[in-house]
Amino acid sequence: MAADSSSRDVPCPVSVSGRSTCSFLINFMKLHNVIDPVRVGDKRLKKPVNEPSCCRTGGGVMAVSQVSPGVFLSDLDSALNVSVLTSRNITLIVNASGLEGVSYPQLDLQLLHVPVQDQPHAPLSHYFESVAERIRQNHTGATLVHCTAGRSRSPALIMAYLMRCEGLSLRRAHEQVLDQRPFIRPNAGFWRQLMDYERTLFSRNSVRMARTSCGVLPEALQDSEDRAAYCVNV
Repeated sequence: MAADSSSRDVPCPVSVSGRSTCSFLINFMKLHNVIDPVRVGDKRLKKPVNEPSCCRTGGGVMAVSQVSPGVFLSDLDSALNVSVLTSRNITLIVNASGLEGVSYPQLDLQLLHVPVQDQPHAPLSHYFESVAERIRQNHTGATLVHCTAGRSRSPALIMAYLMRCEGLSLRRAHEQVLDQRPFIRPNAGFWRQLMDYERTLFSRNSVRMARTSCGVLPEALQDSEDRAAYCVNV
């Protein structure tokens, strides 16, 4: 298989119990078909491959991802596409793009605006409860949560929803979203806010911030099922 020119080298992050967390991450990503394993031997991770074909646009880029029954995640362009909305019976759109006055298709839609920029100190957590509750109460159809690219703000809001309404730990919520959308990458500030929210909900944390050679990154902790720890954002 030819090397992809868009792939980037990633230094091996932090050690857990004497072993590199890069190996934990590689095993996790292989399990979920997130990476091309050809270059795993020299610890070089490639961009996501094996994306579900039903979620690709014509150019092969994942645009819409179903992360839970009746809950979808997308970029801004997809949220403006009539066929995307009608084919999935979207009746509630959560706009986390930070853009006001977005002109959505003329459909029977409920709109919820989350005026937050993709910056570490932006108060996204102020909207965790209200967004989760609106999604939970949407019984008329499905919900689409979008930001600009569907990588940071909207995945973070959906992880908060999965914790609040489906009782998942932050680690499990992240894994569920990552499984459907392998390129999500909430910024470090949003991770800290999600960790605070998890502790508020469950009085414990399944993810912590760890200092690595790549900087301070979220690290999924070993869980009750004895699944290994691994570094999240690499």
